[in-house]
Amino acid sequence: RQDLFITGKLWNSDHDVEIVPQACDHSLKNLQLDYFDLYLIHFPVAWKHTGLDTPSWGASELGDTPLIDTWRAMERLVDESKCRSIGVSNYPLMLLHDLTTQARIQPACNQIEVHAFYQRESLVNYCLSRNIGVTAHTPLGGGAANQEAWKTPNPLHDPVVAKIADTHNKSPAQVLLRFLLQRGIAVLPKSVKAERIAQNIGLFDFSLSDNEMKEIGTLDKYVSYKTNPNPLASFLGAKDAFSPQGT
Repeated sequence: RQDLFITGKLWNSDHDVEIVPQACDHSLKNLQLDYFDLYLIHFPVAWKHTGLDTPSWGASELGDTPLIDTWRAMERLVDESKCRSIGVSNYPLMLLHDLTTQARIQPACNQIEVHAFYQRESLVNYCLSRNIGVTAHTPLGGGAANQEAWKTPNPLHDPVVAKIADTHNKSPAQVLLRFLLQRGIAVLPKSVKAERIAQNIGLFDFSLSDNEMKEIGTLDKYVSYKTNPNPLASFLGAKDAFSPQGT
């Protein structure tokens, strides 16, 4: 067990104070674990609880548990040795700052969408200034999946990235991941192909020059390509859908 670092997440519909430890226990039991190395609030939004085996997605309704109350319940998980560290995911700067001013245990991590087309300099630098680790859950901009689902540009196909990749005899994905690593960001690339998994690990035998970092820095569009998954449509069909697209 000590050779593995395992992260769990608290889902939106499990934010109620009394549900937080139950949700953590439920996940630990499913994974046959005694503790999580890191446990994250998945999104900074509380939905009404719908059951541990039936997490809300679709016709979701907003809950009434303040985020700080959920965090207090997360802190107790550390006190009880169920989690070694706790953190958040998809938190913007102002909500994260609000949390840091109230937390007894500071968040260890903010797992966010960040990539060459959505660089989020202020949020990243805020986290690093507060010793909050930044993890990129969409380090390649969502790749082909987002391109197909959301019609978003794909940084893997950007000519600047391709040119730098050719210079280093690396893939565009390796360049994009290395760009984040050199900014102090941990990366979580996903693939089911063995060749690409190996490429995603092969990031430590080259580095990007200052000029190359600046070139990729100019690609920032500051547009979210998919805060994964975007919760807007999950409210459709219920009273808390406040637009035809959701909330």
